[in-house]
Amino acid sequence: MDKEQIQSALAKAKDISEKRNFRQSYDLIINLKGIDPKKQEHQIDAFVTLPHSRGKKVKVCALIGPELEQHAKEIFDFTIMSDDFQKYKDKKDIKKVANGFDFFIAQANIMPKVATAFGRVFGPRGKMPNPKSGSVVPPNANLKPLYEKLQKTVRAINKTAPLIQCPIGTEDMDIKDVAENALTVYSSLLQVLPNEKHNIKDIYIKLTMGKPVKVGEKLEVEKEVK
Repeated sequence: MDKEQIQSALAKAKDISEKRNFRQSYDLIINLKGIDPKKQEHQIDAFVTLPHSRGKKVKVCALIGPELEQHAKEIFDFTIMSDDFQKYKDKKDIKKVANGFDFFIAQANIMPKVATAFGRVFGPRGKMPNPKSGSVVPPNANLKPLYEKLQKTVRAINKTAPLIQCPIGTEDMDIKDVAENALTVYSSLLQVLPNEKHNIKDIYIKLTMGKPVKVGEKLEVEKEVK
């Protein structure tokens, strides 16, 4: 898969999609082979920092203690203090918080409190603050670089099926930037797959409400040869 193939698929996906009254996102879909998500060694969970914006604002909520209160409130979209965790006893309230943000960051020394208060809802949804994305921070952390990094971060994960699907940009972005985002996800995925490109069956690009478009004639040829 190369940049030209991706750009061609992006253009076609946009061309065949009906115009909507909102900005649609481009999704990269990578179908895997020889991968069983039920096996721990085959479970993929990678946070990828894109070279360009995702095209839409990424909402981040901070779960912190008093040490980072002022700093966090200046930077993040919403901040929940550890002393206020007790207010979130109703599961519906916790679900509302989970649905309202893309990422959650937490102060390392209060992670047990975070797990107790939010884990039952955040855990199954994959929303718990994750050290892999740098989202578990010390009490003296500089939070602005983390917030800026998360604005360009996507999560590549195969939950129950052998495929990866993640956003790589929006239809109003420069197509070259979206293609570079896609290539970054692809390259990062090769590094964590047990058999690298041999675990990739095929790749598609789609807009939110559009039909998927297969990337690259070369992949078709390789598949026929095998």
